[in-house]
Amino acid sequence: MQGLLTTALLLCVFTTEAQRPLEKYNVDRSQISTSGVSSGAAMASQLHVAYSSIIMGAGILAGGPYYCAQGTFIDATPCMRDPAGVDVTALIAFADQFSVDGDIDGTANMFQSRVFIYNGALDTVVHPGIAYKIEEFYANYGASMEIVTNVVAQHTVPTLDYGNPCDELKSPYLGKCNYHGAYELLEFIYPGITRPNGTVPLLGEFFEYDQREFFEGLSTPEDASMDTVGYIYVPSGCVSGVNVCRLHVVFHGCTQTRALIGVEFAMNAGYNEVGELNNIIVIYPLVISTLNNPMGCWDWWGYTNSQYAVKNGAQPLAVSKMIDRLSL
Repeated sequence: MQGLLTTALLLCVFTTEAQRPLEKYNVDRSQISTSGVSSGAAMASQLHVAYSSIIMGAGILAGGPYYCAQGTFIDATPCMRDPAGVDVTALIAFADQFSVDGDIDGTANMFQSRVFIYNGALDTVVHPGIAYKIEEFYANYGASMEIVTNVVAQHTVPTLDYGNPCDELKSPYLGKCNYHGAYELLEFIYPGITRPNGTVPLLGEFFEYDQREFFEGLSTPEDASMDTVGYIYVPSGCVSGVNVCRLHVVFHGCTQTRALIGVEFAMNAGYNEVGELNNIIVIYPLVISTLNNPMGCWDWWGYTNSQYAVKNGAQPLAVSKMIDRLSL
């Protein structure tokens, strides 16, 4: 019921808003974080590691460690199914070299950054043991972490009471798990925030924004398998710019594209309610399905180019420009 009411409230705002460019808000640049599910979790890790000077925390839901596929789809399978096949020492070496070469921000920035790692206990897509490989990677850099692998859930975004049964592997991959995944990860990243209790009126603005302008002079969004639009929720306390707000970037998973599920993920994954109560702006960049990316995944194995996991990768660079637009 809560999820249906949330959808209704947001739909009223959404349908009255025309697509528009992103605007600058009063964002604390020291309070920018990211999260994602599945391929979006891998993308969240890539954004965090590549731009660690501005990304202070990450939530990784059913994803893998940074640069796990090492630029090839062939090496992607162990990253999902075989924890023993993931050589974290090699991944650390890659990250360290990228840092020395200036391709990513200094890895020292990850010291005491806040990383929430989650994997459902019943997940048949990403083995729960992969969570501990993510932990091993971040432990090398002294990150502060919380790891959750005991929720009886499939490969789904866990919510309190919205979506499919928690043990089902089914689109739109939102599961009624009696576990507020969005709140739990955000509360770890931002300790002390307020927990939603019952239905939260979403009095801010939810709208489509134009992603095309962040590719001007470089390529088109489609060249990077990105959509022409994304979604954003600006809490009521952040709209006017009077209050200082935080910013959280959320990456959907494979087959959660706009063409396949519309606003379902952005409206009902649970982030907006937490954002409304705590003045956290939530932005949802979007990708599309292409010949190189038929399932509409974020690039974590190199389908765009060899720079997919560093600052100049087409997708991380575009998202960094969105962050700058909102916060500079």
